[in-house]
Formats: sequence, structure tokens, C-alpha cells
Amino acid sequence: MNPQQEIRLLLRTFQDGYTRRDLTQVDAFMDLFTSDAEVIGTNGVKPGVDEWYTSRDSARELVAGDWESWGDLRLDVDSASIQVNGDVGWIAASATVSKTIGAENYASYLEFVQNFISTSSLPPEQKLHFILRGGTNTVYELRRGENFVWALRLTAVVVREAGKWKFAQVNFSFPTVYFPDVRIMDQV
Repeated sequence: MNPQQEIRLLLRTFQDGYTRRDLTQVDAFMDLFTSDAEVIGTNGVKPGVDEWYTSRDSARELVAGDWESWGDLRLDVDSASIQVNGDVGWIAASATVSKTIGAENYASYLEFVQNFISTSSLPPEQKLHFILRGGTNTVYELRRGENFVWALRLTAVVVREAGKWKFAQVNFSFPTVYFPDVRIMDQV
């Protein structure tokens, strides 16, 4: 097998884990990563904060959380772009995450709002803006139907360790056409 085929097989194994989502197999799945792997989830903003994990052990939290509640990840493994230079490779793949979200999301959002009001340190006006934005998004999206399919990008760096390809860095990202969700206000 050439390196591109070996890396594509690694991607298929990755996909298989996300398809099965067997929480008893998370530790075995994490063997696909180097010990110092960096994994950046869609909520990652800064290293070591939220979904920006700086080791295989900490990235386990992201994988377990994804398998429990994220949705069905489907990588387009066959058309993934795979480049190799020696013992290092890089991957760019399109994907989707699908989930059925019903009317129970209205109640979930209201529970979130109750908690947010009591725990957030934002000034009242900013709290209200945040709640209104989320409420409007919830109503808008749920009126469009219960089946959600989000476009996703997966980029990764892989390295060959002891004859096996492993993920050294993985980045999950959602494309956006509107204002990004995260905005840094203290650097304006």
C-alpha cells in the first residue's frame, strides 16, 4: 500500500469509530492519535480552552462528547485530499454532521437561558442580546424542519510512528457565510 492509501485507511478507521460511537471503545480509538496530538473542535478558540485540546488524553473528552450527542459524522473519505512528504501527511476532507432535533429544543433552550441568566457575568443588555440571538436562531432553525445536516470540514496532519500513521493534529470546522459566532471585543 502506498502512503496515501494507508492514510485513507486511517480515515476509514476514524469514520468507523464515529459511525459506531461505542463509548466502551473510546480509549482504543484514541490510539489513532499521537500522545501529544492537538485536536481542535468547532468550539475551539484558544489552545487549552473549550474545544482546543493539546494532548490525546484531553482530546478524549471531545471524542466521547461527540459520540454521545453531536450527531452522525460522515466524512467524504473517497474524495479527501491527501498529501505526503516523507513521514508527514496532511488531509483536507469535506463532511457532514446530521442530527434530528425536535420541538424539545425549545424547552432545552429555555433551560439554557435560565442557567445563563444566573451564571453569566455579562451586563444585562449584552445578556438580553445573547438570549434574543439564540432564541431567534432556535425558532428560525426549528421552523425549517427537524432534520439538520451541517456542512463540516476536517483538516488533519498525520505522522508515521513505528510504521503506523497517526493523527498529530485534527481540526473540525464549520463553514460560515454570515458573521462568525465568536467575536473578540477586547481587541477593537
